Amino acid sequence: MPPKRSLCAQQQRRIRRHIHHSDANAFFNLLTSPELLSEVQSLVPPHRERVFPPTETLSMFLAQALRADRSCQNVVNDTAVKRLARGLPSCSTHTGAYCRARQRLPISMLSTLVRQTGQRITAQAPEPWRWRGRPVRLVDGTTVVLPDTPANQAAYPQSRSQKPGLGFPLCRIVGLLCLESGAVLNAAIGRYQGKGGDEQTLLRSIVSTLEHGDLLVGDAFYATYFLLCTLRMLGIDAVFEQYGARQRRTDFRCGQR
Repeated sequence: MPPKRSLCAQQQRRIRRHIHHSDANAFFNLLTSPELLSEVQSLVPPHRERVFPPTETLSMFLAQALRADRSCQNVVNDTAVKRLARGLPSCSTHTGAYCRARQRLPISMLSTLVRQTGQRITAQAPEPWRWRGRPVRLVDGTTVVLPDTPANQAAYPQSRSQKPGLGFPLCRIVGLLCLESGAVLNAAIGRYQGKGGDEQTLLRSIVSTLEHGDLLVGDAFYATYFLLCTLRMLGIDAVFEQYGARQRRTDFRCGQR
């Protein structure tokens, strides 16, 4: 074989291996698998046939989030190479179309898929992974910085410690995780500050995810009498760290009815 043709064949094999192990391709195959296809189709919004339909956009977004290089350009370049290798018409490598397609993904579609896949993963966790036969759920919160747009500033105000116009919008997230499998069962999104933006309120909005007999574990933010009472009425036990300013031990028998 001539040297040029040999180099060309080697390059084609490398491209095929890259496409076969592409994260975006693997996510697309998973989203269109028989186990998830019907659920994904029921959540996909009405759309025109574009270069980046919702299912392929979501698979690209998932791959982008898990890569070391999380740039939009990287994932768009991979998609362009994949289309050429499959014999499809070439597409532009500009990132504008992909970014607009990603913005069109509905939040309800993403959150529903998170809950459904989390339940599937948890249901497949082996029994020995449980703590003394009991399912353990973890709760924790965090904050993320959002793009500085007027809409985000109105919905998610910035920190009070920063002067207006000098800070970025902050969003608070509280999630429920399965200790056995590590899967995310549910998550709530709210304001960083103001009414309804604390972790207790966000947890109450998704507490229905927990089931009778679960054991909930969290930090000192959740160690309140009212939350413990709510969980007890639902048949859920809880283990929370005691708040540092309080005594290390609380005897609820000393309270008044």
